[in-house]
Amino acid sequence: MITMAPYTVTDKERWNHHVGRAKNRLFMFDRNFMDYHADRFCDCSQLFFDDDELLAVLPASLHGKEVRSHGGLTYGGFITNAKMKQSKMNACFAVLCEGLKKKGIHRFIYKTIPYIYHHLPSDEDLYALFLHGATLLRRDVSSTLDLTRQPKMTKGRKAQAVRARREGVVIEETVDVNTFIQLINHVLAHHQAKAVHTAAELELLRLRFPTNIKLFAAKKGDVWLAATLIFEYDHLVHTQYMAANDLGRELGALDFLLVTLIEQYGAQKKYFDFGTSSGAGGCCLNHGLCAQKEGFGGRSVMCDTYALDLA
Repeated sequence: MITMAPYTVTDKERWNHHVGRAKNRLFMFDRNFMDYHADRFCDCSQLFFDDDELLAVLPASLHGKEVRSHGGLTYGGFITNAKMKQSKMNACFAVLCEGLKKKGIHRFIYKTIPYIYHHLPSDEDLYALFLHGATLLRRDVSSTLDLTRQPKMTKGRKAQAVRARREGVVIEETVDVNTFIQLINHVLAHHQAKAVHTAAELELLRLRFPTNIKLFAAKKGDVWLAATLIFEYDHLVHTQYMAANDLGRELGALDFLLVTLIEQYGAQKKYFDFGTSSGAGGCCLNHGLCAQKEGFGGRSVMCDTYALDLA
């Protein structure tokens, strides 16, 4: 019998133990990551049990009459162990929907985890969403490079990387989060935007997850030209942020940085995920940004969000 219980702080150790062994585990679902911005979100996470055994956890946040999985995370959804099968996932959704309705929730927003992040096939939730009448709310395009069989890099990307090397640009791993955020916000200001994370938040997360969160910069002398923040998973790396200033773009610094990292991780990981290139609810493709990532060999992977009406 499947039952559901709300997460409390006393469940932290059990939650993290489950996440660390899940078939679709990501370190961002560890409570030490999730709770860094607990003051911004009303946590509504749930634990699901098969009799007395913990079968799945669901990161979630409450937004009025709406629950999201999770409002502060890139991805969400059920985090399950290897014992999760389709019939049990269907039951988990039934219990979840009934429980949310009883609490007066009108809508459930469900962020899926792209298949490239799965350690074992974990699409049971997609079928359960279909059975419960969920509709596709948004679809974002992420560009991912399969490091085991890379498409050829375009001549333009190669040429830029060669130019940066010739100009004396060097790539180094760094812990200078403050300079990194200044660079990111300087670039984003042209688009009337700023980084989701503050320097203090990134430093906190980097110290909590030093093997997962790494910062790389392309520099000429002491001058920063480009940089990227890497989220490193068991079989995948993801560029959480990447940017170059005007001089960096002129010298091809970001191209050189990415080529260097692709080579570095090529023998260690299966995928190199450049992140999304879509906005406006997924309806607007940034063609230039997408083409840049495709120039390194990236190809499209979908990041889908579903809506389930409960009222």
